Amino acid sequence: MEQTTTAQNLWRVWVDTRRRIVSFHEEEDCKLLEFRSRELFFSCIEQYTGMQYRYQ
Repeated sequence: MEQTTTAQNLWRVWVDTRRRIVSFHEEEDCKLLEFRSRELFFSCIEQYTGMQYRYQ
């Protein structure tokens, strides 16, 4: 069975490791991370929180 990706099951964050910022909207000079699993998305967010990244 083929599975299609929709906006509902795609989570994105932009990460700036130099300034230690995670953004939930597109930012210049930031690395885009895309997740198709909600669990992986939240796991990533928890890891950045543990490293004291700021969110915007």
